[in-house]
Amino acid sequence: MQKVLTGKCIVIGDNIDTDQIYPGRFLAITDPKEIGSHCLCGVSEDIAANFPAGGFVVAGRNFGCGSSREHAPIALLNMGACAVLADSFARIFFRNAVNLGLLPIVCKGINKRVKEGATLTLDLEAGTVKNDDTGEIFQCEKLGDQAMKILEAGGIKPLMRAKFAGKS
Repeated sequence: MQKVLTGKCIVIGDNIDTDQIYPGRFLAITDPKEIGSHCLCGVSEDIAANFPAGGFVVAGRNFGCGSSREHAPIALLNMGACAVLADSFARIFFRNAVNLGLLPIVCKGINKRVKEGATLTLDLEAGTVKNDDTGEIFQCEKLGDQAMKILEAGGIKPLMRAKFAGKS
């Protein structure tokens, strides 16, 4: 996993729940690309179609609240998001995101200071996000060692597969 990620961003608000991230009416879909095409359509129908590949979702407080729907981080990954930067996350969403290989980064106040379409650079080791358009730097919470191990493996399943493959 890269330690420095750069991409364009979209900016959304507070209390974006898992049904807004991936509405229940799409739960029967199994094709990852199609799942990604419906991401965030509960916020706006055109977000996924216009999302900058490898970009960031910038959100406010309590991102991923609601159900424990694993489809939410799966949809974000398949939409092309490299990370979600938010003031805070619902705990179950945060764990699901890490376990599925999506970076959830707590970066307080960023959604009020970054404009839609800005180019951002996330430095995981420094714990910072830089708005490349303005030069402003935001301090973020660093992920713990275990979360980083899971993310570096691509998620909890690849980590466990690698662990058990070494024990056979």
